[in-house]
Amino acid sequence: MGQLTVKRITNANAYIDGVSYLGKVEEAKLPDVVATLSEHKALGMVGKIELPNGIDKMEMSMKWNSLYGEVLEKAANPFKAVQIQLRSSQETFTNQGRTEEVPVAVFLTGTFKKFPLGGFKQHDNVEAETTLAITYIRLVVNGVDIVEIDVLSNIYKVKGVDLLAQYRANIGG
Repeated sequence: MGQLTVKRITNANAYIDGVSYLGKVEEAKLPDVVATLSEHKALGMVGKIELPNGIDKMEMSMKWNSLYGEVLEKAANPFKAVQIQLRSSQETFTNQGRTEEVPVAVFLTGTFKKFPLGGFKQHDNVEAETTLAITYIRLVVNGVDIVEIDVLSNIYKVKGVDLLAQYRANIGG
């Protein structure tokens, strides 16, 4: 039996357009990549199947621990995309304790679709949550690209393999 290995990510820093928001983002919920499937049925088939035909829209949210003017300025403009980075450290634990720490980075491009004004409550911080429509995502763990999706450029790569290269060639671009 092999040794138990536990990997943990417990904190991160958020950047928008290269500006650090250390200590200002309470929570960042990254998008789920959801494959869209279409049902296929035909004579002679004993059943129906679903086949992939793309990915669903991607969305993320960021919960802020106060109202920040520079964020609200960006959130107020749904016509301008922003570059988002979330950077973290993944720790590996074994029976020897922490044995490794590697960088984890998520790069996203999106447009704000929710402009929060927050809520006020005596003796509590104002909390505001922004929501973004995401068109680009890239996940890098320890220098290795895990996934890269660029919806506007028809790019979908998994561990460096371009899954849509032939499709782009077939449609002429």
